[in-house]
Amino acid sequence: MEPLFTIIISLIASSLVFFTAYLALLNVRTSKNMPPGPPKLPIIGNIHQLKGAVPHRVLRSLARKYGPIMYLQLGQVPTVVISTPRLVQEILKTHDAIFADRPTTIVSEILFYKAQDIGWSPASGSYWRQMRRICTSQLLSAKKVRSFSFIRAEELTHMRRSLESSSGRPTILRDVLVQLVNNVICRATFGDVCKDRSRLIEVIFDITRSLSAFNMASYYPRLQFLNVISGKKAMWLKRQKQLDIILEDILEEHRKNRSSGENDQEDLVDVLLRIKEDADLDHPITNDNVKAIILDMLLGGTGTSSMILEWAMAELMRKPNIMKKVQAEVRAMAKGNTIEEADIQNMHYLKMILKETFRLHGPPLLVPRLCREDCMVDGYDIPLNTRILINAWACGTDPDSWEDPDSFIPERFESGVISYLGSEFELVPFGGGRRICPGISFGVGIIENALANLLFHFDWELPNGLKPHELDLTEAIVISNLPKNPLQVVPITV
Repeated sequence: MEPLFTIIISLIASSLVFFTAYLALLNVRTSKNMPPGPPKLPIIGNIHQLKGAVPHRVLRSLARKYGPIMYLQLGQVPTVVISTPRLVQEILKTHDAIFADRPTTIVSEILFYKAQDIGWSPASGSYWRQMRRICTSQLLSAKKVRSFSFIRAEELTHMRRSLESSSGRPTILRDVLVQLVNNVICRATFGDVCKDRSRLIEVIFDITRSLSAFNMASYYPRLQFLNVISGKKAMWLKRQKQLDIILEDILEEHRKNRSSGENDQEDLVDVLLRIKEDADLDHPITNDNVKAIILDMLLGGTGTSSMILEWAMAELMRKPNIMKKVQAEVRAMAKGNTIEEADIQNMHYLKMILKETFRLHGPPLLVPRLCREDCMVDGYDIPLNTRILINAWACGTDPDSWEDPDSFIPERFESGVISYLGSEFELVPFGGGRRICPGISFGVGIIENALANLLFHFDWELPNGLKPHELDLTEAIVISNLPKNPLQVVPITV
């Protein structure tokens, strides 16, 4: 009886879903001069065209057919995809204020305490401007990033010793890199007071994986009740409660340490609590604000930094001549038996390799933006509340901007003209405009130091007689643009 009841309810819900969605699409108002795009199907629009491959590659293929500014109807969600540097400049610079807001999502509402962080809160609000200013001037200033150099040095030593213990044996490099990056970011964010650090990371990524999975209500905002009747929302809220308990324990421990005068080195939570207690702010900071910003720090750098390092090593393993060249530079610049952070500033070829890795393997799609008023871009009308999706990978492989764009050629950056700081729109792994990632120097500092140490202390081989050209660089269809098969290498201590 119960299975039959479940089937009947599912059929009723499915019918209601499609009927409601169909009526919603009939009522969608479009501008007279919308950007071109592929033909739509009733109800689902263009959703079916995003299946089967990694989204940034599908979108680039569609853009090459329909144009660099392209309209897609994703269920009830009107979406404009931007795929060339020239048009990215219009979005991130010319019309930055119009396109600076974020769409409301399940992720931002549940995970980030109703979008009280920096990444998802409305850029039009004074709260966002206040928190952004605090972030750039105190949390992630150049001085503050330098103060964490001892953390980077200690964790790099742990990484080196771990690899030395595996010398001569195949090692899954991703595991080593994820642990390194997580440890650095966690220690800089909340120090060593979290007794359940591994549990915290596990819960965060479990939530983001579940929230990033296909969810019909994401494409049909009027059908959010589906998440309720299916039990998904209850499950997400339960996991978020587990996360909140861990974060609250971290805050309580920091408050105790501050009152007893035991915090010799201020971590980012200490900074936020000091500002919360002492500063005369336009918008007082609550505990939920602090916890949301902690999540920004943890999620903003952990996946991206380890991903870039894995891709950089994969490209170097596939190009032994480039590997030898950069190792020669790193070992010539280092003084003594360790890499000092000051040495890295003169490692120009290393920096070129990282730029090329950002170009080909950085975050492929920037966090969506929302049009806050009717606007015109490249002669096309963009209506209010249209979602804007920037294909950063398409810009990084644009044939009009790059010679031989799909090949890994670090020498293309020898002139040093193009940077990834948001002023050149051919390369925008960290975004641009007022929404540019505020943690660039923090994240890049980890990446540069880690790569320099990997190249200085070890030679590298592929396992089981694998040849460089046989290395599989297929991308996985996951949250981050990771290699489908984790890179396996053999470290040789030198």
